[in-house]
Amino acid sequence: MRWICIYLIVINIVTFILFAVDKGRAIKGKWRISEAALMCFSATGGALGGIAAMYYFRHKTRKPLFKYGLVIILVIQIALMAACFRYIWKRY
Repeated sequence: MRWICIYLIVINIVTFILFAVDKGRAIKGKWRISEAALMCFSATGGALGGIAAMYYFRHKTRKPLFKYGLVIILVIQIALMAACFRYIWKRY
């Protein structure tokens, strides 16, 4: 259980940083992090970090894939975590 929490904290921090780096590179006109990579990190547990970075840096907020997709991913992640917690609590 503790490892899941540590993983989620780390993946959300990494996702936040990736969005920040992509925004910085977009401003400078340099090589960018692909949208697929940003979505993959968000989908593997970093949706909250992606949403926070998206609005903090005002990056990708006009793209429906990110605007709605990250919220949908976050809702799914919360539902999965709730199901896991319920399963764990029933075992004890």
